[in-house]
Parts: sequence; C-alpha cells; structure tokens
Amino acid sequence: MPDNRVVHIVDDDEAVRQSLAFMLSAAGLAVRVYDSASAFLAGFPGVQDGCLITDVRMPDMTGIELLHKVRAKGGSLPAIVITGHGDVALAVEAMKAGAADFIEKPFDEETILSAVHGALERGADEGNGPAIAARIATLSERERQVLEGLVSGNPNKIIAQDLGISPRTVEVYRANLMAKMQAKTLSKLIRMAIQAKLPADRNAQK
Repeated sequence: MPDNRVVHIVDDDEAVRQSLAFMLSAAGLAVRVYDSASAFLAGFPGVQDGCLITDVRMPDMTGIELLHKVRAKGGSLPAIVITGHGDVALAVEAMKAGAADFIEKPFDEETILSAVHGALERGADEGNGPAIAARIATLSERERQVLEGLVSGNPNKIIAQDLGISPRTVEVYRANLMAKMQAKTLSKLIRMAIQAKLPADRNAQK
C-alpha cells in the first residue's frame, strides 16, 4: 500500500481516537488524529491521499457539516462516518453528502479495517449502475418499500407503522432485500440505493 496514504481520524472523544489510531497503526496504516472538525480543516490544505474517519456527533461541527466543508474546498477524500445507536438517519444523510460508509457503535476491528481498506480502494465492490438496477428489479413491491424507508433514514419501527406491518415483518423483508441486493452491511445497501437514486428514481417513473 502506498506510503503517502493516511487515515485521518476526527473525533472529540480521546479514548475513541486513541483506540482507532492504535488499531489502524497495528495494521500497518499511517494515521493522524484530530480532536475536532475545525482542527482537521485547519490542516486540510496539507492533507495527503487516504481516507477520513469522523464521528457524526461532535460539539463544534457535525461529521455531516465537515463533509460538506471538505467537498466545498474541492476535497474528494473518501469518508467513513461513525455513528452511535439511533443515529442511522444522520449516517444516511452523511452518505448522501458523500460519505463512503458508516459504521454503528460499538464496532469491532474487522469492521473498521474492512471499511478503511474499502475507502482507500474507493470501495466499488457493490457493483456498477446496471448491476445495481438489475438487483433492484428483483425486489418485491414490499421489499422496495422497506428499502425506500431505510434510505429515508427510518428505523424498522417507523417503517412498520408506515406500511401497516409489524417490526418483525420489516426485519424479514430487510433480510430478504439485503440478500437480493448482495449487501453484507446496511451501509452497503444504503450506498447502492443512493447510487440508484431511490426513491427519486421510483417517483420519476410514476
């Protein structure tokens, strides 16, 4: 792996920063840590190729705001958003803002390393546009409705209420559509749906 690629960690929680830095350094990756989004942006002109890991909730600036500012500065650094339980809606918003992946806390070493390597390689393993469209075409009407609910950032309980079914039934549909979409994680599923422009794509056909 090229030596000039650096994993930039932005998190106001020192314990999380140190844990991630140790984990990634032990895996042979170059790491830089920042205690705030502002600190990262201050040094942004000198940022090397690599990827960004940022918490979604930080006191001075959210991870989503950070992504928007990076894009506004012309940056194209692949970003991984770390989100606490219940922040999935924000994580989906972050992906719509350009994040490559999101990871829910608590996370394990394998999950982080897989996400980082995917971001460093620009993670195109979910497939191209036609392949994604073909997978979406295999979904049932209900599976697609559940997918659209997930893309909107809704938890299973809200999707169930909107569709008039039980949360457990939503879980079954969710498992089925992830299998059909060949998505191993929720973030991969959301990314493919966003790439396919759901639900705007569906509405445009009406």
